[in-house]
Amino acid sequence: MTRPKVHVKKGDTVMVITGKDKGKTGKVIRVIPAKRRVVVEGVNIVKKHVRPSPQNQQGGIIEMEAPIDSSNVMLVCTKCGRPTRIARRFLEDGTKVRACKKCGEIID
Repeated sequence: MTRPKVHVKKGDTVMVITGKDKGKTGKVIRVIPAKRRVVVEGVNIVKKHVRPSPQNQQGGIIEMEAPIDSSNVMLVCTKCGRPTRIARRFLEDGTKVRACKKCGEIID
């Protein structure tokens, strides 16, 4: 069985391209490859009811980021600053890297 792949990594800056948060940018906090979902900072904020616990003495309603589908985000290029698709390239030493489709700059 093949492992699902996600085109973004933790720490990447992404832009949401569809949904209620369309146009927002943020940093990827967490990637869930098994479900092809990502958690982005400041995007898809939901309210969660939390009961009191040793970590959270108060309990109550907290706001947190919920996962969104990875197909709804686009990587923002560090060089040109525009949302872009990703090209896979091999360097001379044989390592595979991600590259910007718009400016051709190597992303990582």
